Amino acid sequence: MDVDSEPTMEETILVGDDLMMGPPSPLVPPEIASHVLEGVDICDGILRNLFLCLQINDIEPFCQDEIALYRQCAEKRDKELRQRLQDSEHKLGLSMPLDQAKDRATQLQSEVQSLERRLILASGMQGMEGFRQRWSLHGRLEDTKKRLESLQQGIQNRKKDDTIGNSGTKKWWFW
Repeated sequence: MDVDSEPTMEETILVGDDLMMGPPSPLVPPEIASHVLEGVDICDGILRNLFLCLQINDIEPFCQDEIALYRQCAEKRDKELRQRLQDSEHKLGLSMPLDQAKDRATQLQSEVQSLERRLILASGMQGMEGFRQRWSLHGRLEDTKKRLESLQQGIQNRKKDDTIGNSGTKKWWFW
């Protein structure tokens, strides 16, 4: 068997910036943090191992397993957090008093507009710092838009339920 005839396998070396693939971790608002974060693995043990590996080895190529494990854990955590954030906003839209729910929707809408403006300003920044700001702002913008959409769906579903409930209670039956 000739060693040279074997297909070569390229080795992929991950670096810290590879963790910036995909959207950044979502920001959890303090008013719903206790509900959203309950029972979620925040990957702190894996992150601790990654930092320990980096501290011992001084360079990233020796910590490939730790980087890959943290990236997998972070992706799973972020996906779960995004779903929980949207579910919480939907529940708030269903259960909050209507005026407060509309105020919250207005607040989220103004946050979306602010993030859009900041993203436009960041588009003029050059280099790695500009990329990081655009990456972060784009992720926050998308998360906030989805939260606003979930809140509005909750408000709309409540309106449908309220009208059905009100019409159902006013039926008269004559025997």
